[in-house]
Amino acid sequence: MFEREYQEKLRTPEEAVKVVKSGDWVDYMYFNGYPKALDKALAKRRDELTGVHIRSGISLPPMPEVPLSDPTMEHFQWDSWHYSAFDAKLADQGICSYSPLLYHEVPGYYRNREVEVDVAMLRVCPMDRFGYFNFGINASHCEAVIENARIAIVEENESMPYVYGGNGNQIHISEIDMIVRGENEPMANAPLLEATEAEKRIAEHLLEDIHDGCCIQLGIGGLPNYLGKQIAAAGLKDLGVHTEMMADAYVEMWEKGCITGAKKELDRKKMVCAFALGSPHLYEFMDHNPMIACYSVDYTNNPYVIAQISNMISINACLEVDFYGQVVSEMQGPRQITGTGGQWDFVYGAYHSKGGKSFLCMPSTFKAKDGSLQSKIRPLLTPGAACTVSRQLSHYIVTEYGKALMKCQSIWVRTENLINIAHPDFRDELIAEANKMGFWKRTNKIAP
Repeated sequence: MFEREYQEKLRTPEEAVKVVKSGDWVDYMYFNGYPKALDKALAKRRDELTGVHIRSGISLPPMPEVPLSDPTMEHFQWDSWHYSAFDAKLADQGICSYSPLLYHEVPGYYRNREVEVDVAMLRVCPMDRFGYFNFGINASHCEAVIENARIAIVEENESMPYVYGGNGNQIHISEIDMIVRGENEPMANAPLLEATEAEKRIAEHLLEDIHDGCCIQLGIGGLPNYLGKQIAAAGLKDLGVHTEMMADAYVEMWEKGCITGAKKELDRKKMVCAFALGSPHLYEFMDHNPMIACYSVDYTNNPYVIAQISNMISINACLEVDFYGQVVSEMQGPRQITGTGGQWDFVYGAYHSKGGKSFLCMPSTFKAKDGSLQSKIRPLLTPGAACTVSRQLSHYIVTEYGKALMKCQSIWVRTENLINIAHPDFRDELIAEANKMGFWKRTNKIAP
């Protein structure tokens, strides 16, 4: 039925990128949505263009060629909503600029015309018989970008898993301008990291607050992978999933019978996400799986939506915390290394869930460049670092030494709670600093 329209809109990558003009804003997508064939073709046009802005986030292998083709930034400027290691290295070279955000707001940025989009390019599943292109494992904010772009181009990839959705997970051929057939390269994977000893102890503390019927949001890394295994081993039942990122930890819990979604008030018996990043096994699990519901991020990460789900447990990583309870999760001093992502959204939403809790987790120490051991609990945040979660919002901070409650606590009590979960080698030093700042009372007691 739509074959004629398909053929009329079909272009080679080289033909499609001719629509980009000097000064245009071009949107690539996050994660596995980045259009490899179109990117390669656009990079070849470097000398014909000046001042083209590319907006993207979380660049994954194979790395985009456009920013690498122009280290002078005369032709292309690379802007990112969220850094990967690749984007952070580009920023170190002065090639990439970071745009702060609240993830649940991003579709609104486009629909309210607060960001400019001349050309949208993104990778999708091949068109189905109804004329739809499924966004696969990358719903995020794709729909809003395409709907508000002057020209919309999709790049088909046969390796993209087909993921069912709630909303914002597909676009119709009538809403796009050009179609490109990609190179069908496999989706980029996230390595399955092993948990450190500190992360294993953090997982033990978290398990104390997870019970049958909870709904879980996890990030990525060794901690959630290990926690998923421990939840499976504990035999917890009727767990739900409402998360921004679908990860391998959920698959293991589902395979062990822990996840049913039967207790959720919203999207009952569905595993809800905005995108996925993990192993080929995860992508195979999601492909045409009727239990998965991929939504636009203004639904998955909307704090009001999150708050409607009882017993919401949000677990995310952070980098440092100060005595006020201010949290840094995306910067090392003034260096941007990642992004806010959905952390703020889930911290706020989970706290307002009936029975819900938010946990921000980190090992208590790190090794500095000079090899010295340093505390991640500090009197004040490292100069230059932007606060990701303000002191009013932080709920629980977790290290391998325990959980520290921040909500409703005075600065004196917050300081004591945090020093209680600091590495023992730094507690006396932290108490001395707290005393200088007037944050320590004679009645304060410290755990042995």
